[in-house]
Order: sequence, then structure tokens, then C-alpha cells
Amino acid sequence: MIKLYDKGVFLIDGKVEKSADFDIKEAKRGTMAYSILSAHNKSGNDDELMISFDAMVSHDITYVGIIQQARASGMKEFPIPYALTNCHNSLCAVGGTINEDDHVFGLSAAKKYGGIYVPANQSVIHSYAREEMAKCGAMILGSDSHTRYGALGTMAVGEGGPELAKQLLKNTWDVKMPEVVLVYLTGEVKRGIGPHDVAIALVKATFENGFVNNRVLEFVGPGIEKLPIDFRNGIDVMTTETTCLSSIWETDEVTKGFYKTHGREGDYKKLSPKNVAYYDRMIEIDLSKIESMIALPFHPSNAYTIHEFLENAEEILKGVEKEAAERFKKANVKLTDKIKADGVYADQGIIAGCAGGLFDNIDEAAGILSGSSTGNGYFSLSVYPTSVPVSLELTRNGATAALLEAGAVIKPSFCGPCFGAGDVPSNNGLSLRHTTRNFPNREGSKPGEGQFAGVCLMDARSIAATALNKGKITAATDIDYTPRHNDYTFDKKVYENRIYYGYKKAIPETELIMGPNITDWPKMYELSDNLLVELAAVIHDDVTTTDELIPSGETSSYRSNPLRLSEFTLSRRVPEYVDRAKAVAAEEALRRDGKKAEKLEFVFSSLGEDKEGIANTQFGSAIFANKPGDGSAREQAASCQKVLGGFANICYEFATKRYRSNCINWGILPFTLDKETEFNFESGDFIFVKGIREAIKNGKERFDAKVITKSGEVSDITLYVKGLTDDEKQIILDGCLMNYYANRN
Repeated sequence: MIKLYDKGVFLIDGKVEKSADFDIKEAKRGTMAYSILSAHNKSGNDDELMISFDAMVSHDITYVGIIQQARASGMKEFPIPYALTNCHNSLCAVGGTINEDDHVFGLSAAKKYGGIYVPANQSVIHSYAREEMAKCGAMILGSDSHTRYGALGTMAVGEGGPELAKQLLKNTWDVKMPEVVLVYLTGEVKRGIGPHDVAIALVKATFENGFVNNRVLEFVGPGIEKLPIDFRNGIDVMTTETTCLSSIWETDEVTKGFYKTHGREGDYKKLSPKNVAYYDRMIEIDLSKIESMIALPFHPSNAYTIHEFLENAEEILKGVEKEAAERFKKANVKLTDKIKADGVYADQGIIAGCAGGLFDNIDEAAGILSGSSTGNGYFSLSVYPTSVPVSLELTRNGATAALLEAGAVIKPSFCGPCFGAGDVPSNNGLSLRHTTRNFPNREGSKPGEGQFAGVCLMDARSIAATALNKGKITAATDIDYTPRHNDYTFDKKVYENRIYYGYKKAIPETELIMGPNITDWPKMYELSDNLLVELAAVIHDDVTTTDELIPSGETSSYRSNPLRLSEFTLSRRVPEYVDRAKAVAAEEALRRDGKKAEKLEFVFSSLGEDKEGIANTQFGSAIFANKPGDGSAREQAASCQKVLGGFANICYEFATKRYRSNCINWGILPFTLDKETEFNFESGDFIFVKGIREAIKNGKERFDAKVITKSGEVSDITLYVKGLTDDEKQIILDGCLMNYYANRN
């Protein structure tokens, strides 16, 4: 089904060759990824890229903070097209007026700085970017991890907010030239197989082994030509879950048809690798062998074919229960009771968002359910079209009527079910979702309070087949139906009637409308000569997600208020963290005021250091995790730590580039350890790095540090901060990105 090759390969006139008599360095220039990256590079150095993007997109739990950062750093107008969509807080009924206050702020900012404003429920962020902003050969930066438009010939990257603020200030996204992985598609999918089946199989094959981590996926091969554009988009958006950096696909007449349908045929151009191209690795996918897939909690890579799952349901679900019991001490997790005599039953089906809510997915689901019933039992089905134009066309062609008649509920364009802010299942419910993630809490439950629900990812076709059988989990390949494929007509009048198109139309005299929840960032201080951190959380999980660092769901309403939001930091993984971090911050405040700080006195006594050095020693909290930052691009995973006085992350490796970048942009030292180093320390222990400021300034990457336990025992540890750019060094020295810009201004 999927084969991985960890050696380099050549693509010569469209055919894969394991070896060839060509210069590898020159052949690397033959990839589509190289051509696009080099065209956007301002550094003049192919190895050290400084990228300027063509456009940007954000949604309503990120754009307020981005604009506030850029405004505080001297921004006067948006220099490139920047779309502010409203698809995350549009249905969150939490916190009074604060969600709509963010939307009003967004419109006032679009008017003041010359932006594009997409009102709530008009479109989810990535649907709008596909419909209106993607261009062949272009690059788009988004403040959402699923910023992927490679199937449309656009290299897109999801990053934390500070990286978007840099672009608004006409600076660059700096990265080393990434390795490129060839994804070679052959064969043709069977009836009942959808994009999520291919995507889940790809994530299963590549996530745990890190095969494509921070690399670019380049899709080519004869299997592409028979895939409709929605199918390609549905695979592409899920490449984020492989932890790749970005993606790009060959373009063809199908791609051209997308642009023509959307009235932008001039934005199409043919993209393909050069006659000779070299790739660092290869993934081969035979589409004809893809089966209906299901991803079990708690990650899209925890995947099986639906047939494998049904044959081994008791063993697999017991494994989920065991893992849940280890993670969530207060929850009484029971999923094996979903197993009945005739099969395994789910409680809910959801088809939604940038992956599931696409026209073809919903249209085919309607064909499966037409003339049938989802039943009046515990199972329910909700469908969220990805944009109003998609919803309008589904209404016109009868798909919406067929779904409503069958018992499904049609809901507005909204990302909520993907991050835990809509259609939360009942306790111990099992939800099947064609959305992007099934991390813990992404469905909105609160295991720390004894509430638990499990999310499985499945394609819309198999969800519809399951609904046809009243909740009995069923592969779409196992039912007899005739797939329908209706042509899609994009009606732009909907957008013209509601969207504010303000690019290059800035009205500087416009006053920003600031609701009471929209606050400025607290003062942050430059890095001192020495650094002392207390471990406020020690996590030994294999991977720590951004959803654990700062939960999604109900927290989204507070993302315009740094202090309020920080109260949720690690609340579902290490509830004690916030109080510990605050206690450290209180001691640091005493130190800055020249008063006695007992913990600093204790550490300096244990070290035998002259206590006069306390005046030049910054004291903050730190988190240790084996591999932090998988998942969302949200900057708040780092900024909340900094607001609480966090100054360091310590880990063996960062799960994603974007989380490491977030830490750096908030002045958090991104320390790593050698894999051979055993980290046996506990919360409440201290780590002291002498001369940290001078070392960072001089580009030092290895640091001899001291660990001081709660009992005063001292030992040595070696920390690393590798590969900082000159700008990143200065950001850390200045204390955060905002300070960096303020100092430059």
C-alpha cells in the first residue's frame, strides 16, 4: 500500500531511478519545491533561505495577537494580501461578548491596515485561501498548522503568530533549505475510498518514525491524474499530521479546471519537476491498494484498516482504555462497551472543516444516504460544509435535501468540531470524524474533570456508510452504492455581498475597536547575564502536543487576553504548573526590585556562588518534555509560558520547527539534550546556566549547566541551543520578538 525509501532517488522524465549518472547537487534544483523556494528567497544563499510570502491567512483566535504584535512593532499597513477569517470562535458561546469583540476588531483592522475580512460562517480559513488566494508557484503563510495548498500548486506553511508579524513588518521567514521527499502516486482508488483513507495511511506510515519531519513532500506520478481536485486537497491538508514542513503537487488540467471554476484561470500554470530531479527520500503509494481506514485515539497515526479494527476491536479498544487510564486519572474510560454482537457502534458522525467539509465529500455522503435514515437512536450525524459557496451548491444540487431527509443536521462553516468547540460527544462517547485531528481533548471533553470521549478519524464515505447502518462502524467499500460526482459551480456573489476586500485600500484614520478582553502584552525583559530556571513541569510522554501545552476548545475565547489565557497552560496535563510558574515569577519580581528572593539565595548557597551574582541572574520557570510541540501552530503554546515567567524548554528534540520558532520568538531558550543524557530530575529542581547572555551573543551552542535538586544536591548537565540565526539570537537577547522590533525602531 505504502512503501518508504530512505535513500535518495532521481526522477528522470517522470520515471523513478534509484541511481543515475547526474550531479546530485544540480539535480536537487530540479524539484518543484526548489524552484518555488528559490524564487521567494531574499538571502542570495540557496542553503540559508529568507522567504517573503505572497499572501497570508489567519483566523479569529490568532489574528488579534498577530496584529497587536505588529502594531506594537511599528506596522502601518498590511504589505501583502492578508485575509482575516472567522471560523474558530464563531460558535463558541463562552465569555460573554468577547468572541464578537474579536470579530469587530478584525474588521476595524482590515479597514485600518488594508486587509481582507471574511465574516463568521462564510468560510473556514483554508477553504477561503483555496478559493480566493492560492496561485500556482506562489507561497502563503498561515497562522494555522493546516495551511496546505500544495495540490493547487501553492507552497503553504503554517506557523505561529510571530512569524506572520515578521511578514507584516516586511521581514522574512528564515529556514535552511529543506530536504524534499518524493511522493510517487500510482494506481486508482476503489469505490468507497476517499482522501482521508489515503491521508490516514500516509500519516501512519510516516509520523512515528519521523520520516518526513520538517521536509517538503512533492507529489508526482501517474496516480494523480485520476484524482479529482477535492480528493487531492483532502490528502494535502492532512500532510501536516506527518510533521512535514510543506507540500507541493504536479499541476494538470484538473488543477486548471479548479482555477477556471473559481474565475481565476490566470492564476494557473503548469508545475512539474524538471527532466532530472533528485529527492532525498521517497514514498510510493499504490492508490489501488488503499483500504477504508480508521484512526483510533489519540493520534491520526494510530491507524488501522476498518476491517482490521473490526476483527480486533476488543484488543484495540482495551489498548485505548489502558492508555486513557494512564493519562487521565479521574476519567472512567469504557469504550469496549461499544462492541455488540453484530459489530462496533459509534455514537456520532461528523463531516467538517478544511479536510471533511469539501464539496465532493459531502456530495458523495449524500449519495450514500439518499432515501435512507440515520435512525432515532444514540447515533447522530452533523455536516459542516467548508464554505457558503459549497453549501449553496450542495443545496442547489439536492445533496443538502438528501442529507436532511436522512436525519443529518446541516451546520454552518465552522472549525469547531476539529478543536473541541462544537458537537462535543457525551461522556464515554465514540465519535467518528472526517476532521484533521483526534488528539486528547480535541472533541471538547475534560478528562481532568472526569469527562472523557474518544474520537476516531474516518473518511466521509465510511462515516456515511456507518450512518446508513445506524451507527454500526462500516467501511464504505462494504456497501453497494453508485458513487455520484456532480460538477461544482462556484458562485462568488455570496462573497461579494459579505466579504470586505480592503487590500491596498488602507484607511489609516480608522480607530481599532477594542473590546474589554483585548489586552496588550505584559512587559517582558531582556535576557540577563545568567539564567536560573525552576522545573515547573516534567513530562516523560513520548510526544507532548500543543493541545496539552495550551488546550483548545473553551480557551479559544481568551486568546486576545494573554493573562487570562495563560491560566489554562498545561491545565489538562500538569494542573499544578500554573501555580508553580506564578510562584517562580513572584520571586523574580522580588529579585528585580532588589529584594530578597529565597529560592535564588538557596541555589546560590548550594552552588557556592557569590550572592552578588543574583542581581544579574534572571529567574524563570521551565518545562521539560521529551518531544514537545506536535500539532497546532498556535503561538500561545509558547507565549502563555512566557507570560507566566517561563524562560526555557528542555527536551531531546522539538516535534516541529514551528513550535521551536514560537519559543524563540517569545524569548524562551530552546534547550536540547543529547539522546544519551538521562533526565531524572523533578518539578521543583533548578538548572543554572552561567554566562548565558554572552554565550548566546557569541553563537555558542553548547552550555555546561548545573542542576540543583530541591534538597540542594548539585550535578552537571550539558545543554544545547543549535542553529540559531543572527536574528534569532538577538530576539532571545532582547527577551522576545516585540522587544526586538521595539529596540530596532
